[in-house]
Amino acid sequence: MLFYDFEVFKHDWLVVVIDMTKRKEHVIINDPEALEKLHQENANEIWVGFNSRHYDQYIFKGILCGFDPKKINDYIIVKGNPGWKFSSLLRNIKLINYDVMTNIDRGLKTFEGFMGNNIKESSVPFTIDRKLTSAEIEETVEYCRHDVEQTIEVFLERKDDFEAHVGLVKLACQGKPLDLFLLSRTKVQLSSIILDANKTERNDEFDIDFPSTLKIEKYTQVVDWYADPENRKYNVEPDNPKSKKNQLEIMVAGVPHVFGWGGVHGALDKYTGEGYYINMDVASLYPSLMILYNLGSRNMKDPKKYEEIYHTRLKYKAEGNPLQLPLKLVLNGTYGAMKDKNNNLYDPRQANKVCVYGQLLLLDLIEKLEPHCQIIQSNTDGVLIKLPDGSDKSFSLIDDICYEWEQRTGLVLEFEEFKRVFQKDVNNYVIVPHGELYNEKGKPRWKSKGAYVKKLNKLDYDLPIVNKALINFMIKDVPVEQTVMECDDLKEFQLVSKISGKYTTILHGDEEVKEKCIRIFASTDENDAGVQKVHATTGKPAKIPNSPENCFIFNDAVNEVKAPKKLNKQWYIDLAKKRLADFGVM
Repeated sequence: MLFYDFEVFKHDWLVVVIDMTKRKEHVIINDPEALEKLHQENANEIWVGFNSRHYDQYIFKGILCGFDPKKINDYIIVKGNPGWKFSSLLRNIKLINYDVMTNIDRGLKTFEGFMGNNIKESSVPFTIDRKLTSAEIEETVEYCRHDVEQTIEVFLERKDDFEAHVGLVKLACQGKPLDLFLLSRTKVQLSSIILDANKTERNDEFDIDFPSTLKIEKYTQVVDWYADPENRKYNVEPDNPKSKKNQLEIMVAGVPHVFGWGGVHGALDKYTGEGYYINMDVASLYPSLMILYNLGSRNMKDPKKYEEIYHTRLKYKAEGNPLQLPLKLVLNGTYGAMKDKNNNLYDPRQANKVCVYGQLLLLDLIEKLEPHCQIIQSNTDGVLIKLPDGSDKSFSLIDDICYEWEQRTGLVLEFEEFKRVFQKDVNNYVIVPHGELYNEKGKPRWKSKGAYVKKLNKLDYDLPIVNKALINFMIKDVPVEQTVMECDDLKEFQLVSKISGKYTTILHGDEEVKEKCIRIFASTDENDAGVQKVHATTGKPAKIPNSPENCFIFNDAVNEVKAPKKLNKQWYIDLAKKRLADFGVM
């Protein structure tokens, strides 16, 4: 396995390759022959990069084809074209490419920031209009090497993702020799191969019906909304994808709900409470609907194969077999693939029916539960309720209602009990369980969702001290002041901010910052200015979101660094309290 990264200038290019198997580094500068030799020697190895699916692999292939890499760079970066369109000759170069980057990632530098590593940029501008000096080459090599090392670190954090991807490739090659070149395909592309899908053009996207098992008596307005041909559109203005989403807003069980062409959402805003709560989730809602109601993609050669994968996955999961994960990816990815015009599973009618069936059957459940409990929240595949008390009688009544619904619909509900709820809205909440806060493996048993309270990890570590102050307050009754004041690790206070392509530079006061990704800390020193980003078109500066009025920047490695005296801990306390107020707590 080789990790690689290219840097391209007008008159120079270079690549750093780290061979993890042989524990060897290769640095190639303006030498196509050396690159071709390295490629030939490792033609059957996996080449790993960050954003290599969209960029580096085409620079690599282009150089081997004799093209000017700068022209390919500008074709992709400046003109915004997909690299594969540059020339059909690129397809002749065989490269087993695996991209660590996912569609929702904000860039390697952001990850480097979250991990507490050095995020300083090279001083050599990519727009330089001459040959690089030897000193500039040396600096660029060091910068490039750092990015490759960081790619390795991100890969190791996402090793399970890679192994699942390999599992998908193996499934796609069942009965045939293993073809690792399929690693370049996305997970949903592999799913379409596994399910043997052949794309078929149809014109029945909104030709929907309702499940025969549905029994809605009170909230018939929702059923009528879907039945009305006027509502069979994703946006209020169908020809304008930027127009308002076409949705029905309605009060259900005293909770404002939204129904539309995504999942159902409803929640009591700024709700906090204690008592006996049950969170009931439908087990594998979308896959179950596809199987029970024959709602899988009609492009599948044999729909039974999807069902076989479902049951095999349950068996593997019970056995603790790691092969359950790639099977789960196939099952859960199929719904999204049915909405993807470029995927062979594309079948928007079936996707819409899955969505509508799911929302209406959950509404059916809520309608039956409403007289006997309080609805706190509902989402795509579940409902959170509060019982009048924790008695066996109250539980048995709810259990009987759910049992009838399960028997009628064929779906299965999974119950979890909780004692306390903090809810800002449907997308931001913390639910505290009865008993121990951690399981025997040390994994948190509480549920949390939303930017303020999500579970942190090495690749998502922004304003961690504020997150921990909120969680400690909600689940352990620890004052936010205590969490903040007792911490002296500088990394815990980091705000990592990266500007998008809409902005040219970052200003710290009047001083231009070299980097486009910075690590910000609140400061008690009034001479430390705030940070702003400069708009590329208007040239106007705007405050970086969530940043303090007075701050200092620390872009060196921050792990193990202790907080300086000028760190303004009160700013973090105030922010934590403000966020608690958003939950309706303070």
